[in-house]
Formats: sequence, structure tokens, C-alpha cells
Amino acid sequence: MATQPREETATGGRSTWLAFAVHILTASGALWALLAMVAAADGDWPMMFAWLGVALVVDGIDGPLARAANVTERLPTWSGAALDFVIDYATYVLLPAFAIATAGLMSTPYNLIAAGLVVVSGALYFAYDGMKLPDNCFRGFPVTWNMLVFVIFAFPVLQAYSLVIVLVFVALTFAPVRFVHPVRVKRWRPLTLLVAVVWLASAFVAASNNMQANGLAGIGLAASSIYLLVIGALFQLNDKMRARHTE
Repeated sequence: MATQPREETATGGRSTWLAFAVHILTASGALWALLAMVAAADGDWPMMFAWLGVALVVDGIDGPLARAANVTERLPTWSGAALDFVIDYATYVLLPAFAIATAGLMSTPYNLIAAGLVVVSGALYFAYDGMKLPDNCFRGFPVTWNMLVFVIFAFPVLQAYSLVIVLVFVALTFAPVRFVHPVRVKRWRPLTLLVAVVWLASAFVAASNNMQANGLAGIGLAASSIYLLVIGALFQLNDKMRARHTE
């Protein structure tokens, strides 16, 4: 009986360190952002997106790990949400905006206007407490510019319309339209996770091919992108139709 408190303390200590390890994993996104920035400064867009892809994977797994490790209870003085926002703004918004401004997707001054709209609208979105809905969908385009700008790079046909695409998605940031979180939205989650894996695999192939999405990689990237963009809106439309039928 005398050793039980020490055992409990040791277990609690291991749990605390495990919880802090999750924070370290999240914070590693700053390192991937730095490496992506170095690549972007050299104009090495495949490598920039490769590092952003690593950050995207980390962002996808750190949330479930944090909940499994009970991070909020174990480390109440450390804000995982604040840490996540800092990393996400850099990797989801700032670096893709830098690519828009400097990669030659559009002429000056439109490149600077588009990049400016991205960083300002992204900052406002991260400050919006209503971005997450009860079903864990996002309200409005969740500023995943890292994915959207990658698709523009990978499909040259889209580059001619890059300014229009940016303007449309800046507007969608503030629109009452749902977008799914691939991990946290339970509805159709197995399918959505599979589609997210297809997107990552297709993006990897395209990045390895000097940012060209050809053949099966192009089909996979296009199809998975369309699914991830519209499935939340389809859920929303279906819910509205059901609500009308039950009135």
C-alpha cells in the first residue's frame, strides 16, 4: 500500500510527458513551415509543397492524439488550440499566399492583390469563433489555401483563372456553406478519410513530377479535390431537404 502513491505519481508523470509530446508534435509544424519558406524563397515549389504536405499530415493526426492523451486536462496551462492556430496560419495561409505573390501565376499587381486578400481573409477566419459547427464541419471555406494553390499549380489550365479562383474562395470564406473536416466529421468519415489519402497520394506523385498532375495522379487529384470541396455542401443541402419534409 505504501508504494501505490509513488506508482500513481509515476503514471501521472508519464501521462503528462506524453501529453507534452503531442504539443511538441504540433509545434513541429513551425519547423516544416520554416523549411517550406526556405524552399519557396528558392522558387522550389515542389519542395515547398512537400514540406507543407508534412505539416498537413501532422495537423491531421495531432488532434486525435491530443484527445487520446487527454492533453487539455493534463496540461491546462498550455493552449493546444492557440498553438494549432499559429502553425495553421503559417502553413495554410501565409506560405501559399507567398506562392501566389511570387510564382508568376498572375501578373502584377493582381498577384499582390490576390495574396493580400488571402492573408487578410485568412486572419479574419482564424479569429471567427463560429468557424466550427456542431457536427465538426467548417462554416465557410476553411482557408486550406495550401491545398487549393497546389491544385492550381498542378493543373496549368487553372492558372489562367487563378485570380478568379482566389476571389471566389475568399468570398466562400465568409459564406454560410459547410466544408468537411476529413478526420472529425463522423458522417461518411471512412470514405472521406480514404478520399483524403487519395488526395495526398496524388499530390505526392504530382509534386514528384515537377508539379504536373498527369494520368491517374491527375484523375485522383481532381476527383478527390472535388469531393472534399462539395461534400459538406451536399450534407447541408440534404439536411435542409429533410427538415422541410418533417415540417
